Amino acid sequence: MRSDTLVRTEQLHDAEAVRRVNVLAFGRAAEGALVDALRGADGVTLSLVAEVDGQVVGHILFSPVEIDRDGGHDIAVGLAPMAVLPEHQRHGIGSKLIRAGLDRLREAGHGAVVVLGHPDYYPRFGFTRASRFGLRWEAECPDEAFMALELREGFLGTQPGVIRYRPEFSAV
Repeated sequence: MRSDTLVRTEQLHDAEAVRRVNVLAFGRAAEGALVDALRGADGVTLSLVAEVDGQVVGHILFSPVEIDRDGGHDIAVGLAPMAVLPEHQRHGIGSKLIRAGLDRLREAGHGAVVVLGHPDYYPRFGFTRASRFGLRWEAECPDEAFMALELREGFLGTQPGVIRYRPEFSAV
């Protein structure tokens, strides 16, 4: 793991670097456009960047998601996207971003985070299948790929519900 990585809150002047990281990490423009759209719609809960030698090499964004349960609604946080420049991948930068983001969200009093991601990667941070909490994503996806993490014990409960992401995600 790189020890010279600085994780900090994204600033306005980081927008172009964040777009570049997302485009290069994902090999397409969609995730960078998603970040721009979420920013423009005031749909960002937390956005962090990772710097090495003053260069932005990683980015993570958290946005509000709705938990729709039998007429009731709760708000949690969705993790997406998370990107690291290809030449800086597999050095622990993504892990640093995730841990820093989860710590800040916990400190801010958020109840839970959900992620659609690799089932072999996210459990190391405490994520488990969202279905364990009676939750599913609004779109079809493999059960093992949609995960949740309670930041406050008992927040998610077990009452069935559907997680709905912000409309900006429909373009990805």
